[in-house]
Amino acid sequence: MKLVTFSAGRAGPRAGALVDGGRRVLDLQAAHRARYGKSAKSLASVLAMAEAGFDSVALAETLARGAARSRAATHKLAEVRLHAPIPAPPQMRDFLCFERHLTQAFDAARKVRAAGAPDPAAAMREMEAKGILSIPQVWYERPIFYHPNRLNVVGTGHDIEWPAFSERLDFELEFGCFIGKAGRDIPRDQARAHIFGYTIFNDVSARDEQMKEMPGQLGPGKGKDFDTGNVLGPCLVTADELKDPYKLKMEARVNGERWGGGNSGEMHWKFEDCIAHAARSETIVAGEFFGSGTVGSGCGLEQMRFLKPGDVVELEVEGIGILRNRFVKS
Repeated sequence: MKLVTFSAGRAGPRAGALVDGGRRVLDLQAAHRARYGKSAKSLASVLAMAEAGFDSVALAETLARGAARSRAATHKLAEVRLHAPIPAPPQMRDFLCFERHLTQAFDAARKVRAAGAPDPAAAMREMEAKGILSIPQVWYERPIFYHPNRLNVVGTGHDIEWPAFSERLDFELEFGCFIGKAGRDIPRDQARAHIFGYTIFNDVSARDEQMKEMPGQLGPGKGKDFDTGNVLGPCLVTADELKDPYKLKMEARVNGERWGGGNSGEMHWKFEDCIAHAARSETIVAGEFFGSGTVGSGCGLEQMRFLKPGDVVELEVEGIGILRNRFVKS
C-alpha cells in the first residue's frame, strides 16, 4: 500500500492512501468515519499508523477496497498537496551505504578543493598521497551515519529554498526506510521485521559549505542544514508491498535530462545492518527514518555538475514513484 500525508482545501495535513491506480487519494480517517461512524486513533496520521504497526495497514486496505463506495472521502491527486509521508520524523539517520558514490564523490571533492590552491596539480598529488578525501577504513567496518535535521523536511512538489550562503547546490538520490516496530539491541537477522515502509530521499547539499566544514570532523553541518533541505516522498510504500528493497532501479533527472542513477542492489551496507548498528544500547522508535546514502552517480558532484536556480529535479525509485522539486532562489 502507498500511504501519503496530504492536505486539501483549508483542512490540515492528514493520512491518505493512493487508490485508483494512484490517480486519487483516499482520506483514511474520513473513510473510516463513513464506514464505522467514528474515528480511528491509528489513522490519525501516517506516524500513528507506523506506531500501530501492520494492523493499521490492514485497516487501511479494507477502507481502500471500499473506496469506490466512499467517493466523498477521495480526492483527485492533482487537487491535493502532498507533504512528506511523515512530515517531522521522530528521528533521522542518514547512512553511507554505496561505495561507488563515495569513491566518485571523494575524487570530485579533491578536484574542487585543489582548484582553489595555487598549484592544483600539486594539491591533488598531496591529497592523494595523504589519503585526504578518501574512503576511511571505518566505513568498511561499520555503517556510519549522521543526523539530518528532522525539522527541515518537506515533500514532493514543494519548492526547495536555495540557501543564501551557497553557490554550489546539489541533489542526492537516496531512498530509505521508516521504522514501524520499536526495539533495542536488535539482531541483524530480525531487523527487517522492524521496517514499516520505504520512501525516496533527496538529501540536498550545499557543496561549497560542506567542503569548508568537513575537515572539522563533526559532520556536514550547514552543508546540509537549512530550511527545505531534506525532501521525502512522494509516498511511503509499506514493507509488505515492497518485498525486496535491494533490486530497485534508481534514476535522477534535472529538467528532464538524465544525470545519473544506479540500483539499490549496489548497497554495501543493507538496512538490516544499519538498524542493528543504530539499535546497539539504544531504543529506536516508530517513525524514525533511515537513509541509504547516495547511490553511485546519484548526485551532481560526481559529475562536477551543479544546479541552477529554477532547475526541476526528479528522483525516481522503482516501486516507489517520483520525488519532484523545483529549486528557487529568492
